[in-house]
Amino acid sequence: MPSGLVDPEAPCPTPGDLPDPGTEPASPELAGGCFTTEPPVLNKCLLISTSHEKPERRGGEVGCAREGPSVGSLNDDTVCPRPGTLGTQEAALGRVTAGLPDRAPSLYLSGRYLYCGELTVLLAQAIPLHQLATKYRVASLQRGVADYMRAHLAGGAGPAVGWYHYAVSTGDEALRQSCLQFLAWNLSAVAGSAEWGAVSPELLAQLLPRSDLVLQDELELFQALEAWLGRARPPPAVAERALRAIRYPMIPPAQLFQLQARSAALARHGPAVADLLLQAYQFHAASPLHYAKFFDVNGSAFLPRNYLAPAWGAPWVINNPARDDRSTSFQTQLGPSGHDSGRRVTWNVLFSPRWLPVSLRPVYADATGTALPLARPEDGRPRLVVTPASSGGDAAGVSFQKTVLVGARHHGRLLVRHAYSFHQSSEEAGDFLAHADLQRRNSEYLVENALHLHLIVKPVYHTLIRTPK
Repeated sequence: MPSGLVDPEAPCPTPGDLPDPGTEPASPELAGGCFTTEPPVLNKCLLISTSHEKPERRGGEVGCAREGPSVGSLNDDTVCPRPGTLGTQEAALGRVTAGLPDRAPSLYLSGRYLYCGELTVLLAQAIPLHQLATKYRVASLQRGVADYMRAHLAGGAGPAVGWYHYAVSTGDEALRQSCLQFLAWNLSAVAGSAEWGAVSPELLAQLLPRSDLVLQDELELFQALEAWLGRARPPPAVAERALRAIRYPMIPPAQLFQLQARSAALARHGPAVADLLLQAYQFHAASPLHYAKFFDVNGSAFLPRNYLAPAWGAPWVINNPARDDRSTSFQTQLGPSGHDSGRRVTWNVLFSPRWLPVSLRPVYADATGTALPLARPEDGRPRLVVTPASSGGDAAGVSFQKTVLVGARHHGRLLVRHAYSFHQSSEEAGDFLAHADLQRRNSEYLVENALHLHLIVKPVYHTLIRTPK
């Protein structure tokens, strides 16, 4: 066998034997050899390949010429299949990679996948490669690239705005929802980046009504919207709908005065939001209890988003979180109303890395008094409890929702990976850190062996029950 070629006995067909693009291989030899009907497992991982191979035709047969070592890393935003997922293909062709420059033809990559069932994808190649897979109906490659894009969104590496618009154009609902969730949880970071200028009016209309947006405060969202309006110059109807999605009661009255005096967007479209500004001033002028006697407080305008400002919560960094229970305390304002701006509530927090539910704790038998076998420590799961330091944490007409943001660091930025909401205990959320490995120092949930949480308390107002006179 000539040096540099794989075994010619491997079932690699000639190009003429390959099926039409997008069709499943008819012969078992094709299905078990260089062409696969199974999607490759595409994960973000460190790529260290011992060979960089290209298909090469020799006398009617296809071999793979080796070109020496090839190394890629996460810093290059590359992706590679997990070893051992391609079955007989690895035995036939060895490990094949196709790391190409950003502008290299994606057609070559798709052909590479058809021959070898494995390739390396750069972020800039994801959309062209997905387009080719969609056009030629290569379902396994299409699913693999979509999974790759969703995985990189979760880690903060993907261009979320561009991928959202592509998902809308192709009808990929799963990718669209992944992009929306990432943008909502990291809107503060996205609004300060170059991506914000590429946001379409349709995407903006999807984001503004959401209550899970993570921002410093509502004023930051208004300023980001104003910058977008000045850059995009949308029709007046689009601008007015966007301005009406701002939750003005969540902005302190002193800042509302400044906005009315200095905002170019309000100077241009002020009459369209005049009723909302009046509503906000009325809300700040009276106590929430008194205001609720005359106006409905169940609207979204009175529901806080996930604000990172100190008045709404506090960050909590837990070093070596798997070691033992931890506790902390912090203060928040009683509510967003100007009437409550000077009132504070103290909250106590307890974090348990291996809390056991009652159903798993030992129960003593009535007859002998012996206990059942103790549950193992690994049977426990993380738990977080947030309670007021004094009794009567919920005032009349208001309850307090707790939201916990779990952060992960990517390229020096701390991004939100998960958000959990509950009233008092994370048990209510059901899946709090359910998939987190807090024992492993390089866990994707830990940053330098520390768990980064941000605790947020959101007052939720309720309409008072009126008794007939």
